[in-house]
Amino acid sequence: MGNLRSVEKALEHVGATATISHEPEALRAADGLILPGVGAFPKAMGRVRELGLDELIGERREAGTPILGICLGLQLLFDSTTELAGAEGLGLLAGPVAELDAAGLKVPHIGWSPVRWEKDSRLVEGIESETPFYFVHSFAPAPAAEDLLGSAAYGARFACAAERDNVFGVQFHPEKSSGAGLRLLSNFAGICVTAPAAA
Repeated sequence: MGNLRSVEKALEHVGATATISHEPEALRAADGLILPGVGAFPKAMGRVRELGLDELIGERREAGTPILGICLGLQLLFDSTTELAGAEGLGLLAGPVAELDAAGLKVPHIGWSPVRWEKDSRLVEGIESETPFYFVHSFAPAPAAEDLLGSAAYGARFACAAERDNVFGVQFHPEKSSGAGLRLLSNFAGICVTAPAAA
């Protein structure tokens, strides 16, 4: 699913110890989980199920382990997508994922766009509202109002960050978003440190 190594390097840059793995023992021992990804939702979700990660991610969510979805990883946290023939997601956040309503602009949306925070969150602490982040995507989720953390505009305004309890997700790429992106990843690492101990 594409951007694993660049996320790992960004985490290491902010002082976190990161391991790329799909082994159940390693994931159960982790203080937090990050689900990155680029590509098509149905294919990625098929791979997640094939590896048994859907059940394991659900298990960690129930245990209170912080989970962060990045780009396609954010979309996989939701109920479903209209992409290709459609597919069901992990269902950790309520709502569908659909193609951007870009009002005649070129899709995919590639480049820097300011992100407006819609509520306070430990994930974005110290990052001002309307800070630009780097995007590469054609689809976006429609979270419940209470789960909406951030939005950006490309044609129409779209949801680009969501949060519910210990589940977080961002449509943009923090690992490619300079100092603000590193601050977000550092904040997530801090959330992981204060979360309940891994089982």
